Amino acid sequence: MRSLRTYVDELKSLDQHNIGSWPLWAYGVVMGVVALVVVFIAGWYFVLPKRADVERAEQHEIELRERYASRAAQVANLAAYRAQLADMRADFATLLDQLPSQTEVPSLLRDISAARAANGLNEQLFKPAPEIKRAFYAELPNELVVTGGYHAFGRFVSDVAALSRIVTLNNVQIAPVTPPTSEADGDGPLLRMSLTATTYRYLEPDERETAPANAKAKTR
Repeated sequence: MRSLRTYVDELKSLDQHNIGSWPLWAYGVVMGVVALVVVFIAGWYFVLPKRADVERAEQHEIELRERYASRAAQVANLAAYRAQLADMRADFATLLDQLPSQTEVPSLLRDISAARAANGLNEQLFKPAPEIKRAFYAELPNELVVTGGYHAFGRFVSDVAALSRIVTLNNVQIAPVTPPTSEADGDGPLLRMSLTATTYRYLEPDERETAPANAKAKTR
């Protein structure tokens, strides 16, 4: 059996000018080398650039699939979103109905005064402050100072909370009346309560045009 060195020596001794005299196995070696060179050149100049294009296409496909999945989820939840939006609009309409119009504000203030009188509280101060306009409603703060018993204060606050219109009570301060006087009709020592009762009204369409500018000016 011929050794590898024998084949190498024969390759070195081949006559390049007389290819026809080469043995068959030498033709096979040369053709194999040529084929490898062709494959390498083709891969370098044609396959590798296309591979980058394929990778970009695969990445683009992944992005498209993710986008499709996201939009499919949005479409699937569209009915729920619409139902939620309808509920929010209904809640907003309900809250808006609780805001009196400009002509109803005096009646609401009378209701607050009636709640005070019904619980035996004596009014020392009722001072409306300038209204504050917001986007679609206005706040009407009113400074209120009354005297009476502790439990009467609680009943008054409860009655105001039960009114059909929204009224918020802020800055509540309770202190003994000085100098101490008699008890408040058996309801403990006479106390003084000061607070800010804020009522609200919705703005008419012509008022809403200037409301945002006024609100921004007041918050600066």
